[in-house]
Amino acid sequence: HPARRAAGALTPQPDELDERGGVWEGWYRYFPWEDHRKGEPRIIAETIAPRLRVWADESGSAGGRQARWDRARIAFGLDGRDWNGQRALDRYELLYEAGLVPEVSLDQARDGETAGTAEEKAGLGCPMASDHRRILATAISRLRAKITYRPVLFELVGETFTLRELQDTAEAILGYRLHAQNFRRALDRSGMVESTGEMETETGGRPAQLYRFRREILREQPALGVAAPRLRTP
Repeated sequence: HPARRAAGALTPQPDELDERGGVWEGWYRYFPWEDHRKGEPRIIAETIAPRLRVWADESGSAGGRQARWDRARIAFGLDGRDWNGQRALDRYELLYEAGLVPEVSLDQARDGETAGTAEEKAGLGCPMASDHRRILATAISRLRAKITYRPVLFELVGETFTLRELQDTAEAILGYRLHAQNFRRALDRSGMVESTGEMETETGGRPAQLYRFRREILREQPALGVAAPRLRTP
């Protein structure tokens, strides 16, 4: 299947990756502001928001300044706005437009323009070649959206899994903690998972029930995703 082969090309097996001299990397190394699993990353309040405020103030008109700041507020959940995980691409493109990521200096140097050094823009994630970080941000946005209306989450775990493993996988993608009880209630109501009758003993604690994805449910509900109730913290 062409799509399956394409997906396989994007996610090589570990041994194939080693042969090419590559390594697996967590995507939050490239987008540290996207990981809210331990609360809002300090980089937003300490670095990103102040720099975006300066960028907004550099606009030549009051309307321009407000428009720029409104974009920053919406993208990064500033001034009490809600954080929207699906805006990963919007956030990266805003930082690029504001000249705050190393790729700006690298691109300008390639084009023969004068700009600040990449070192001056350090701290806003690890840069990537060409527009690869933009491509990765696009993938994050799409995957975060897709798990809410398609069962792609179950393609990222084994044939059998514990509910804790499933929740950890969802949180790693979404970038925030889920309300465990509501997450499990929603799974139960959806009919997407069923117990295998077996237990996982290597959990580091109490044995946990193993589940599997009921693929036959796709015949009844082809557009089916996983509820992602966020755990609200003070």
